[in-house]
Order: sequence, then structure tokens, then C-alpha cells
Amino acid sequence: MSTQTVKLTTAQAIIRYLANQFIEIDGEEIRVCGGGFGIFGHGNVTCLGEALYNHRDDLPLYRGQNEQSMGFAAAAYAKQWLRQRFMFCTASAGPGTSNLLTSAALAHANRLPLLMLCGDTFLTRLPDPVLQQLEHFNNPTLGVNDAFKSVCRYWDRITHPAQIIQSLPAALATMLDPADCGPAFLALPQDVQGWTYDFPETFFDRRVHRIRRTSPDANEVADAAALLKSAERPLIIAGGGVQYSRAVAELTAFAEKHQIPVVETIAGRANLLATHPLNAGPIGVTGSNSANSLAEEADVILAVGTRLQDFTTGSWTAFSQDARFISLNAGRHDASKHMSLPVIGDAKLGILALEEAVSGYQSPAAWTQKAANERKAWDEYVAENVAYGNRPNSYAQAIGVVNALCDKRDRVVTAAGGLPAEVTSNWRTLDIGTVDVEFGYSCMGYEIAGGWGARIAQSEREPDKDTIVFLGDGSYLLMNSDIYSSVLSQKKLIILVLDNGGFAVINKLQNNTGNESFNNLIEDCPTVPEAFAVDFEAHAAAMGAHAETVSNPAELGEAFKRAKAADKTYVICMKVDAYDGWTAEGHTWWEVGTPHITQSDRVRDAHVDWESSRSKQRRGI
Repeated sequence: MSTQTVKLTTAQAIIRYLANQFIEIDGEEIRVCGGGFGIFGHGNVTCLGEALYNHRDDLPLYRGQNEQSMGFAAAAYAKQWLRQRFMFCTASAGPGTSNLLTSAALAHANRLPLLMLCGDTFLTRLPDPVLQQLEHFNNPTLGVNDAFKSVCRYWDRITHPAQIIQSLPAALATMLDPADCGPAFLALPQDVQGWTYDFPETFFDRRVHRIRRTSPDANEVADAAALLKSAERPLIIAGGGVQYSRAVAELTAFAEKHQIPVVETIAGRANLLATHPLNAGPIGVTGSNSANSLAEEADVILAVGTRLQDFTTGSWTAFSQDARFISLNAGRHDASKHMSLPVIGDAKLGILALEEAVSGYQSPAAWTQKAANERKAWDEYVAENVAYGNRPNSYAQAIGVVNALCDKRDRVVTAAGGLPAEVTSNWRTLDIGTVDVEFGYSCMGYEIAGGWGARIAQSEREPDKDTIVFLGDGSYLLMNSDIYSSVLSQKKLIILVLDNGGFAVINKLQNNTGNESFNNLIEDCPTVPEAFAVDFEAHAAAMGAHAETVSNPAELGEAFKRAKAADKTYVICMKVDAYDGWTAEGHTWWEVGTPHITQSDRVRDAHVDWESSRSKQRRGI
């Protein structure tokens, strides 16, 4: 190995290293880091900014408007690239960095790679206390950056330039590991960023990475196969990990060969086309009657690439008490949940191993036919639910209009509020991997920022397709500045703002638990003397987007056609009813804390009714 060295600052070395890391995707070698999002301040502009400027062509830097939205955009970018590539976010010391906490939590919950390069206070402490420093009187080593330890898979504070020789490869390995994938955080003290070190030249050699595929243990496969072959009513739950493993074709072939119905999680939406005969629909709280009916009767359930979140399992009421689970997952933690029979390994390799082990098995024809009948009935319900006419505007109607007019490769993005349930239940998948419903952390504000990040990734491979964002007025008001970002960077979005006058889905939950409407719909806020609506069209236009307001779904369809033909971000606004038009079918029970004592008869009755379904809950098994 060469002993030649090069003198660089810590910041220069970090960026030079990132610029020389590649990944092989479909036979092509491409940079594993697609660039980054940045807002500069005193904690990162002088040193890290200098280094990034010198690599501005290799690692394009997008100017953010809000650090939290930068993190959301980076997460959506990674999701679009199926976790094979990532973006970094750089923020200044203090509030700039702390704004990234929610983004890190979102990436952590969703198992997404995100690299944060954040300013920190001076290692020497000579100028302490500095601007925006949090002081802990009994522990001077503790600062705001330590808060990220709970929401990151990898965390380090660089106290000497030489540390990055170990820390950067470790961070990258974490982000590319299917089992440990998640955000990585590097705290960069302002003085250390500019300190120099004689780095080995070989540290910056061009390196090509590959995503690891771990073969499952033969004994685990054999046990799983024996259980699956005994099934009379088998069911496959397909999660987001199926797509991350690029195992859609293998899972589809496995289901077809053994005639096993497939249901999808929220993260697993768009694993199968809506028209596939074995696609039994989305499962769980935001699911379908078809999927939940099968889940209730299934005796053996093969869960592939899912962490079995409560919205998937109906807080563990969606299944029979004696149903047995097989969990195929790259992560031991997820594979071993709720006494599942674990198969720890890559989804694609695991499916192929199971295929060989269960050769000759087929699900009983009556069970497969039941799945087809249930899905047919659900499709009929959805067709009626998304239809419009002489009734109030609804989320479902807007979804139906867009679904009928979009290109099959357009990408749909939504998150939080009522739209994840409505999109999951009513969207008919036109092509594989085209739906991003962020419900791992359910972050309001992800929608537009995530759409921007998704569009950046989409433009790298499918520039002629569109990214379509669904969001409500609540999420819009929480975080909307990346409308401006998308126009500035010429990354066109089509954004549908569906205004129901506040946080209507939480108002719905409030009412369903017997409570009076309070502080959710704007008209029900006691501190609002006179309620009024925001002019979202004018607001979006002020940020440079094309914008228009429509009155009904028919007008929405015509506006959507204009949006498809437009050359920049297009925002369409439509009011929807806060009370009428919610998808009423397809839901399982969901555990929500309700008051055990109250002075309200309605709240008391709702509590009794809500708790009446608890008897179906599987208690840890």
C-alpha cells in the first residue's frame, strides 16, 4: 500500500472522500452520494462550504429553505433510489442542526440512509460560550448535537481530523447495510473542520460499493417451509423491504407458483399492480375489506420486508389468535417480532430459498378464489368511492381523478393526516414502485419537501415523468417553502392542496371517541374570533409556481391536464368536506388511549365501544 499522503482540512477530506464513493446499479457505476442539501451558517460555511464549492460539480448542493424539509427531501430521494443512494444535509451549529432532529427520526423510523454533516462548538473551548451554544454546567461535553444519538444509527463527534479515516467508512457502511440502514450523523466542531492532517492518498481512491445480500440460515428456511406447507389459508404480507431488496419479481413469481394471496403494507404499496389476480389489497387500519378479511382467517402468514407496525396489524387485532407468523427480514429485530418464526436474510435470496424448500405446495383453490372474490368486491367499493357527482368533494374523488389521468410511471407522494389512509385505500397501482406514502413516522410537512427530493431522484432516471403530491391544508401551512425550492431548481412538481379547513382527520378521531370538535378545524378554535381560509393559490403563485383553484373534481381533472403540460411546478387547490366523504370501509381496530373516567356520557360510551374490540388483540404472540 502506498505511503503517500496529502494535506487536507477535515472538511476537505470528508467531501473528497464522498466524491470518490460509487455504487454499482444495474451494471452502471454511479456516485453513491447524489449530492446534498445545505443551509450555511457560521458553523459550516467557512470550512465545509469551501470544500463543497470545490466539488460542486461532483456533489451538487441544493439550497434549502428549512433544515427539516432538507432532511425530508433527502429521505424521499433515498426512498426513490431504493436506498442504493443517499444525499447529505449540512446545517450550522445550534438551531440549524436541531431543525434536523425530526428528519433524522423520520429516516430512522423508515430505515432510510441520510448523512448529516453538522456544525458543532469549538473543541478547544477557548471562545466559549459561543453564539447558539447550549451550556450544561456539569457536563461541558454535552451539546444539542448529542440529541441526535436517539434518532441515528451512527453518531460521531470528530475531535481530530484522523478520526474520519475510520468514521466515514463506518457511517457509509451503516447507510448501505440492509439490516442497520438509517441516518448517520457527524458532529463537526468549527475549529476541527479547518484543522489539517496528512491523509493517506489511498483513503481517497475510487471505491465501488454493492448492497450486501445475506443468505438466510438453512435451518430457518427449513422450519419456515415446513410451517408454510402445512397452511390451509396462507397469506403473504409484502412490505417496503420487498422493493428495497429489488425482490418484486421473485415475490410475484413465488405467489403465482403457490397461488398465495398477497396483501400490502403502507410502505409496500406498489409491490404488485392493482390488476394482479393475487393482489388482495392493502392491509390494516388504512387498508381494505379484502385484505383484512383474509388476514382474519389466515392460518400461516409470511411477512416479507415489514416491521409490522400497528397500522399494518390493526394493533395486533387483524389476525386470528392462533395464526402463525414467518418473518423474512434482513434485520434480526424485525424478523423476531411477536414470536414470529424468523428467517433472517435478504428478501430476494430468502424467497428463492423458500421457493426451493416448498416446491410442490399450492394454496387450496377455494382460498385463492375467496381472495379474488374479496378483491373484486373491494374494487367495486373503490370505484364507487372515487366517483363524483351530486355529493361533497372528498379526498377519494381527487385521488380517483388523478389516478385516471396520470402516467403509469408518475410518482405519488403523501404523508400524515387523512391522505395516507385515503391514498393507500383508493389508489390503484399502475406500475411497480410508484407510490411513496410516508407513514413510518407520519410527518406533516414531508409532502412537498419529500416530493422535491423524489423529483430530484426521478429526474436522474425518468425526467419525462411527474411527481404528484397530495396534501391537506394543515400540512401545507406547516411546511410549504419547497414549492419555491422546486421552482428555483427547475424540479417540477404537481401539488394538490385539498383544503378541509384544518386538521380534519384528527377532528374525525376526536369525534369518533366521543369528544366535541376542539382546536382542530379552524372554525372550532376558541381563540379564533373569526375564521377565514388561506388563499393557497395566491400563496403558491407568490413562490413562483403556476397555481389555480378549482371547485369540483371535474374541474380538477381539467386543471390536472394543464399541470401535466406545464413546464414548472403547478399547484391545484380544491376544498373538500371535513365531515363527509371519508373512506368508511376497510379499517381494522386501532389502539388509541381513551379516558377511563369522564363526565361526558358520549366519551364514556365511546370508550366502552372502543375497548370492546380489545378482546381480539394478540398479546405479544
